[in-house]
Order: sequence, then structure tokens, then C-alpha cells
Amino acid sequence: METISLYVSVPVACFRVPRAREYFETFPCPPPATVYGMLLSMVGEVNRRAHEGAEIAIALLSEPRYSVVLRTLWRVKDKNSGPGLGTNRRPDFQELLTDIQLAVWVRQGVAEETETPLVLRIQTSLDDPATVSRFGGLSLGESTHLVDSLSRLRSQDLRGRLLVAAEEGDLSLPIWPDHVGSNTRWGQYRLSDEADITSVELDNQSAWTVIQRPSLAPLSSN
Repeated sequence: METISLYVSVPVACFRVPRAREYFETFPCPPPATVYGMLLSMVGEVNRRAHEGAEIAIALLSEPRYSVVLRTLWRVKDKNSGPGLGTNRRPDFQELLTDIQLAVWVRQGVAEETETPLVLRIQTSLDDPATVSRFGGLSLGESTHLVDSLSRLRSQDLRGRLLVAAEEGDLSLPIWPDHVGSNTRWGQYRLSDEADITSVELDNQSAWTVIQRPSLAPLSSN
């Protein structure tokens, strides 16, 4: 099964805990759904179902620092007011992470049925970016959290903390979000202790997440 390994760095980002209300907490690393969305943006794909079934593995290569800012956010409190107006506009505290460095592995997955798999589209976007039609900045999460660097992972001696599926893990992360209804697909994860992760794409099946809707594939490929 063909796999591509990527290095991603983001100076500042927040991976908001969905249930956070008054204080916008952040996960310590991006959820699989967030990474998948970044990859779709990278290749210029606007239909998130186009590469459903692709598999993703994530490792945190840095120890991001936490900070807190006070910013203006909006919520729908008054349906008669527009976004960011009246009672829909209010200040809230938000956690931020600084210096995020990731290793991301992508493989085709058994359920993907597109003519050109996501792995090949990523390879094309790296080798010949002029052939990709896309718009906007490349972000990891919020539109203001821009990716600083995205390239092939070239290190032969790689250490980091791997995101692995675990029934009793302390991280409940979205895999396939449903922003309108309540049909978001969740997975339970933990970040492993720092270790050699050079051969993760071959050795650790619990690190792989299948990107699919709740009614389809299981959490991991094993």
C-alpha cells in the first residue's frame, strides 16, 4: 500500500475542544479531521467525501507552548442579529499553541474509490504545484492559523509522540465532523511517550485512522 510521509509546521494554532464554551481550550495536537481538511485544501479538493477511506497517522515532533489570548468571538444567541453583531458578539479567552511541528503519514485506504487517490494528489501537489487549482491560504484548523511549511518528511532518525487509538485514551477527537447535526464521528486517542517513530507507517497499526463517516469503517485499520 503506497504511503507518503509529510512534515508540517504551524507557528500558531488552536485545535478547539468542541465542548468548550466560555474558555476555548485546545487539544495538544490536531485531530484527524483537522489534518484531513488541511490535506484536501492542499490538493484543491472542496468535496470532503472525495477521498473518504483514506488513512492518516499523526505524530507530534515538537512540544508546543501554551498561551492564552482574549479575542472577540461570535455565537448564535440572537437569530435576528447577523454574525458578530449584538449579543452574537462577545469576548472570550482562547488557548493557543506555538511552534507546532508534525509528522503526517497518508495512505490510500481500502475504501477509497476515486480515480486519483489522495496519496497521488499530494505527491503531484508537491512535485508540480502549478497543476493544483486551489484558493485561500493553507491552514491547519482556523483560517488564520496558516501552515508555515509542508514538505516530504526526510529525516532518517525521527523521534516524537505518536497519536494512537486507545479505548481508555484521554483525548476524544473528531474524525468526521457534523457541524449541523449530531452525527460527528469520534475516536478515543492518547499521545504516546516520545520514541523512535521512523517506521510508523509499517509497524504501528493503532496509529492509523480511517477517515470515514460514522456509518462506515471502524476507527483504525487493524
